[in-house]
Amino acid sequence: MAPLLTIQDLHASGHEGAGILRGVTLTVAPGELHALMGPNGSGKSTLANVLMGNPGYEVTSGSVNFKGVDLAGLGPDDRSVQGLFLGFQYPEEIPGVTMINFLRRAISARKDFDISVLEVRLALIEWMQRLGMDAKLADRYLNQGFSGGEKKRNEILQMALLEPDLAILDETDSGLDIDALKTVAAGVEAVRSERPEMAVLLITHYQRILKYLAPDVVHVLVDGRIVASGGMDLVEQLERDGYEGFREPAGADV
Repeated sequence: MAPLLTIQDLHASGHEGAGILRGVTLTVAPGELHALMGPNGSGKSTLANVLMGNPGYEVTSGSVNFKGVDLAGLGPDDRSVQGLFLGFQYPEEIPGVTMINFLRRAISARKDFDISVLEVRLALIEWMQRLGMDAKLADRYLNQGFSGGEKKRNEILQMALLEPDLAILDETDSGLDIDALKTVAAGVEAVRSERPEMAVLLITHYQRILKYLAPDVVHVLVDGRIVASGGMDLVEQLERDGYEGFREPAGADV
């Protein structure tokens, strides 16, 4: 099976020109769930933003290939239309734009044809019920006044309706209590069951969500590099020993 996403020796810097990613190489096949774990400042969210074409980050070398297309030069909108989706760690509030209107425009752009408000509302209500969300939120401004759990569930709702080929979930589990965590994880699994070819890159600090979402591969990202890949045994090692054992010795050649 041809890879869906291929990242090759990716280097990227942030707003002030400091290097954050220092040679990330990663391959994701259709239908796979990859968990990317690492401490604060390791480059996890930077990788997510670089994959989505955030202009605040600069790729200095390396490549990202998605569905056979080199993503260099494509902006966030084009990448979304191609089938990439980013679930934000801190979802933005957008006053003046209702949830249903936001989704109608986003889905129409993704599918390249206008979808009716009725079609969106029917799909929206179905998924809101599955995610334990109040249907009244559909007519409120996007994320405005939503609780932290509602915002995270709204990210999964958007993923379900936009039907991406690769969903990047950036610390979707952060700030959730155990009930909300189970609901979000169940929502991800429900989307995957309906769209088995969809791949997921799940970015997280902790193993708790991995009790509900079993990854095919676990990667450890430290100091801008993937330093280890494996299965759940790697997660257990992290929980036992922490990330320090994966750091390069001071003065190591980079």
